[in-house]
Amino acid sequence: MQKEVTFAGFGGQGIMSIGQFVAYTGMEEGSEVVWLPSYGPEMRGGTAYCTVVVSDRPIGSPIIQNPQYAVVMNRPSFDKFEPTIKPGGLIVINSSLIDVKSRRTDIDQLGVPANEIAIKHGLPRSANIAMLGAFVGRSGIIKSNNLKKFIEKKFGSRREVLESNMKILEEGLGIAENSQ
Repeated sequence: MQKEVTFAGFGGQGIMSIGQFVAYTGMEEGSEVVWLPSYGPEMRGGTAYCTVVVSDRPIGSPIIQNPQYAVVMNRPSFDKFEPTIKPGGLIVINSSLIDVKSRRTDIDQLGVPANEIAIKHGLPRSANIAMLGAFVGRSGIIKSNNLKKFIEKKFGSRREVLESNMKILEEGLGIAENSQ
């Protein structure tokens, strides 16, 4: 089965990183994967998004018009991508920065106070990890244990950063689990 997701926000929010985390973890699990980045006029502060496709069969195109999932970190990304989600899909919203909810009744939505979670654990720039945890926990696009292993590889040399990111990830996973 093919699963398609758009991760979107401002440049500097770690959008590309969490897209890569899903893509690399998907590859480790033996899936076919495509990661396609897109940047706005500036990398930091401008708009940034990426699409990730994870599939059990070869992927025909990396271009996705109507993803099954969207993870949005800011209001402009919500406004742009919320209408494009396939019916039956999921939108994960950074409720720290987005003060609206989808009016669509044909999609699932999950609000995550990502900035507050990251600040609480001492890493304000890791709000993306809270969003990633909530998304993976709700969608099941990859296995959370495999994602944890990838994050350990990524941050393993910086023990304090790894420990805080794992706590942030766990809190995101918990939000997904407790909201169902």
